[in-house]
Amino acid sequence: MAHKLPDFPWDRLTPYKERALAHPDGIVDLSVGTPVDSVPRVVQDALVAAADSPGYPLTHGTPALRTAAAGWLARRHGVSVDQNDVLPVLGTKEFIAWLPTYLGSTSVVFPSLAYPTYDVGARLAGASAVAADGLLTLGPAPVDLVWVNSPSNPTGRVLPAEHLRKVVAWARERGAIVASDECYIELGWEAEPVSILHPDVCGGSHEGLLAVHSLSKRSNLAGYRAGFVTGDPALVKRLLEIRKHAGMLMPQPVQSAMAAALADDAHAKEQRERYAARRAVLRPALERAGWRIEHSTAGLYLWASNGENCWDQVGSLSEIGILAAPGDFYGVAGERHVRIALTATDERIDAAVRRLH
Repeated sequence: MAHKLPDFPWDRLTPYKERALAHPDGIVDLSVGTPVDSVPRVVQDALVAAADSPGYPLTHGTPALRTAAAGWLARRHGVSVDQNDVLPVLGTKEFIAWLPTYLGSTSVVFPSLAYPTYDVGARLAGASAVAADGLLTLGPAPVDLVWVNSPSNPTGRVLPAEHLRKVVAWARERGAIVASDECYIELGWEAEPVSILHPDVCGGSHEGLLAVHSLSKRSNLAGYRAGFVTGDPALVKRLLEIRKHAGMLMPQPVQSAMAAALADDAHAKEQRERYAARRAVLRPALERAGWRIEHSTAGLYLWASNGENCWDQVGSLSEIGILAAPGDFYGVAGERHVRIALTATDERIDAAVRRLH
């Protein structure tokens, strides 16, 4: 199977990281997008309280977790799901990578600028991987699974409800499943993201639709591997049976922590404000230094270009101790862009601003 997969792209950043580390004031790592702020106290307390969990956890998740997830979707995003149609996953990257295999997909479509794991998932399933922004360009070729991602990683682009409605209609006409990666849905800046499961998009029916949600960014739980999928009840039931057989169990303490995180909006609001403040100083600093920011109306990244090849831009930034991700990690359409994350401490963001100036 390994020979079917591309080399892990982040390994190619190693020499640039070493150069950035050599800066007298240290590296400002804006490449990966890993959270750096503390796990909220309400989540830590829930984890500790559930630490004495000697038995096997529930694959389907506890009723408390599923109720909290359904409540968050209704409260924050106007989406109504039954708590039985919520399924916890061990970090959404794992789920994204294996969904085509679970579904037996033979053809997977994803955006031309996209999270690399959509392509990897298709390859793991032995499916054809098709990068396309316009579904109408695909013609009559059969499609099993369509990925949408709004807000986008890497660009921060938000797909309006009208666009998502067209995707849903196109897929339903062809019997394809639409999976929507909504990991950044709470981080709208100049545009308000909408879920694929919102009634304005799906017409009130979740048939053929899945929405994937993560607490890695919202609640700084990347280290907990806490996410969930919901949508079409028949599809969720099918996925649950597969995960039962495969022993894909989220640890009970993590389930308790996840339920606490989804039930609490205060910490998420505070984290959003931190990212907004970092964005407010980093974006103009990049623009003054000659980078153009495109899309980036939501999410945790600035999609930037100074017109040069992406690796030349990564090299220039590494000379001043800043590490960014080259745009071609996300598709050939990104070869003249870099992705710059907002996930660094205030002190490191300020250091980047000074260096860019």
